[in-house]
Amino acid sequence: MANKAIWKGSINFGDINLPIKLHTAVREERIQFHLLHKRDKVKLHQKMICAYDKEPVPVEAQVKGFELEEGKYIIMDQAELEQADPKSSRLVEVHDFAKTAEIDPLYFEHVYYLEPDAGAKGYRALAEAMERLGVSGICTWVMRKRPYLGALQSRGNVLRLTTLRYADEIIAASSLELKALPLTEKELKIGIELISQLTVPFEPQKFVNQHQKRLQLLIDKKVRGEKITILQPRKLKPTSPDNLLKALEASLKKVA
Repeated sequence: MANKAIWKGSINFGDINLPIKLHTAVREERIQFHLLHKRDKVKLHQKMICAYDKEPVPVEAQVKGFELEEGKYIIMDQAELEQADPKSSRLVEVHDFAKTAEIDPLYFEHVYYLEPDAGAKGYRALAEAMERLGVSGICTWVMRKRPYLGALQSRGNVLRLTTLRYADEIIAASSLELKALPLTEKELKIGIELISQLTVPFEPQKFVNQHQKRLQLLIDKKVRGEKITILQPRKLKPTSPDNLLKALEASLKKVA
């Protein structure tokens, strides 16, 4: 694979132990800006400042504290914190399998590719079987002293490992206490027809990050010494509930 493996381990379930290499599956490309001193254009550095005497505190004089109540802390040193560290392991332990369609996307976090390591037998069989059954392996592992919950998945005969959020991290939609909204059969029918006519195969390459593109254009203009024109953003008025049916019908005519 083109990118370097960031971790090595083994997928384990039943009597199967499959050596794998973990690769990053997503690359974030964002234009980064640095904070500079406005006067002399020198890069700024952050410092930890004591709120009491307003003086910088060196690393060796810093400790970690848990706030019990406002202004009251218990101090935890590194040796004490290490007692809570998970036991080091190289196993991605699959506890059970679940239908992939049953996993709410709210739980998904970071995605990694899994490459079969030297001597790994059964990689293709596992990937093919999981893809045909439409299942994900719910698993746990420890990487860089941090425990993870994840979903082992297959796509195109390539295994992926997606970190999952824990259940207590998910905020239930019911907490919004949304009021029941009225819906007529005509609105539903037109909505279904409109969505059906706009439904096409998923092609993410059609879309680009316009914000990043505009930033790069502005930077290029600055480099060339060109003047930047300030544009006012276009604002769209929300469709009122009373005009929803008319708006749906008008949209349907446009795509018909």
